[in-house]
Amino acid sequence: MTLIKTRRGRDFRMALICFANVLFAILVLSSSTFADSTQSAESENKASATPSGLLGFWTLELNSGEPAWMHISKVNGQWEARMRVYIGPDGPYKVTELDGGRIRFSLKPKRKMKGSRVFIQRDVEVGIVNDKLVGVLIHTPNDGSQVERIGLTGNRVSPMPTSPPNLSKVRFGLPILLFNGENLKGWRTHETNKINGWCVKDGMLVNETPKTDFSATGAYANLRTEAEFEDFWLHAEFLIEKDRNSGIYLRGMYEAQVVDRDSRMQGLQGVGAIFGKIAPSSRAGKPGGEWQTYDLTLVDRHITVVLNGVKVIDNKPVNSPTAGAILTDPSAPGPIYLQGDHTAVRYRNIYLAPVKK
Repeated sequence: MTLIKTRRGRDFRMALICFANVLFAILVLSSSTFADSTQSAESENKASATPSGLLGFWTLELNSGEPAWMHISKVNGQWEARMRVYIGPDGPYKVTELDGGRIRFSLKPKRKMKGSRVFIQRDVEVGIVNDKLVGVLIHTPNDGSQVERIGLTGNRVSPMPTSPPNLSKVRFGLPILLFNGENLKGWRTHETNKINGWCVKDGMLVNETPKTDFSATGAYANLRTEAEFEDFWLHAEFLIEKDRNSGIYLRGMYEAQVVDRDSRMQGLQGVGAIFGKIAPSSRAGKPGGEWQTYDLTLVDRHITVVLNGVKVIDNKPVNSPTAGAILTDPSAPGPIYLQGDHTAVRYRNIYLAPVKK
């Protein structure tokens, strides 16, 4: 009996020792796994603090109220920024990385006012907070006057569709008459502080302005529809005299250029072009003083332009708003918008057929 008890005690002690060794191994393994997990989480947090979250297209809201957009990309391993605030160039601009995943770049300087020798340096700093772009536009005049800081935020826009829409499968609703030939019902000036040069004469929508130069803005107001639209086909006829210009903005965002065939503005800036973005494939415009016809189709951020019965742009993507756009969110509806702060122009027979969803 005594021998049996002794062996049982020894066996019990050995079992306890084995159990302790196993428990120690489990604890060591768990500790190692926790450490690995912690290091992985720290690496992920560190990765999220890089500018990679800024990649893509952003529609911006500035405290100044100006329309603006930004696109951040990597080209050949280098960060690149494009940005436009209403008018002017959009880059590309060289990017400097800052701490906390922020970036900084400088826009082209601009004059403080027309004719002034004072230029304003424009620096942009942006980062990501809860998947929303947050930053500041810093205006620094070179005459030592006060620095202006304009806050900005941005919402991410979905990427451009990878393939063009199949227009043969797109269905359009009944055409909507936008201009009734009698009055300005359904239209209003975009700016309330500018001169209204728009009126109706002999069934035509007429903009009367003394301006004759090609500068980007002027004292007269632009005109827009009260209604806003998504995708559509638009028909419009225009008469522009020699060496004069205007423009038709689709959704207040993409400008179809309105000039005569022999204008100083050609190619990306000529008649039939989506201004600064897509040049017409052929020279289908007419001389100044003759009526011309646009048929413009906008579907999934792709544009088809038929000028005077000739297809000059065939279902091409527009990757960002054109200069002078009053809206910058490609996913949102917008008005038909006519430039009136340029020169005199006449329009007629304006109607639109919306895409049926």
